[in-house]
Amino acid sequence: MVLNNFNLAGKTAIVTGCNTGLGQGMALALAQAGADIVGVNVSDPDETKAGVEKLGRRFLDMRANLSDVSAISDLVAQARTFTGAVHILVNNAGIIRREDAIKFSEADWDDVMDLNLKSVFFLSQAVAKIYLAQGSGGKIINIASMLSFQGGVRVPSYTASKSGVMGITRLMANEWASHGINVNAIAPGYMATNNTAALRADEQRNSAILDRIPAGRWGKPEDLAGPVVFLASQASDYVNGYTIAVDGGWLAR
Repeated sequence: MVLNNFNLAGKTAIVTGCNTGLGQGMALALAQAGADIVGVNVSDPDETKAGVEKLGRRFLDMRANLSDVSAISDLVAQARTFTGAVHILVNNAGIIRREDAIKFSEADWDDVMDLNLKSVFFLSQAVAKIYLAQGSGGKIINIASMLSFQGGVRVPSYTASKSGVMGITRLMANEWASHGINVNAIAPGYMATNNTAALRADEQRNSAILDRIPAGRWGKPEDLAGPVVFLASQASDYVNGYTIAVDGGWLAR
């Protein structure tokens, strides 16, 4: 049965930034499909942990500042010890800084690039080494953005980082696909999360955004459930280096 290809029973997924919002939604979706979850956060993921465990899956709560890549090796080793193997990585953790390009600071540039791009590459590299050692392939899912395709305004480092995420997704797929490692990305559209609270509170910007979305609404974390389970599962074994836009039709306009 084709639905069996989406079953994640017996799999372990590392999900970064899953204490709230999109990361939480994706962690719960993977748990619903049968996966145990290793949550990597800088703050308490109690709500996510409770949701995963309510589904009958295990949750390992790990704290790490992924901007410091020196933490990655130990993090991945502990994740592997949790169930004996790692099968899925979702690189979701990220930040955004808003300022006119003419005034944008080096500190805001570095903070965003270190977390949104540098950590994505080096965490993927560390997990890919585990996949190679395990000899059974694995899944890496990066979280891109509409600004992987567009320039945006007042978010120069975020735009650069998310454009880079789409690029390294292709690069890693090119190098690792022959080893059974699928590297793909999801580009969420305008989602109702903490990152977009200021936009949604601005009546003029909110209206302009909704007018452009054919679906006529902001996205929700559960809108990523199907795509993330697909990319994490056997159903996507011949999908490599692709970025799926989950945007209500934004890019079609």
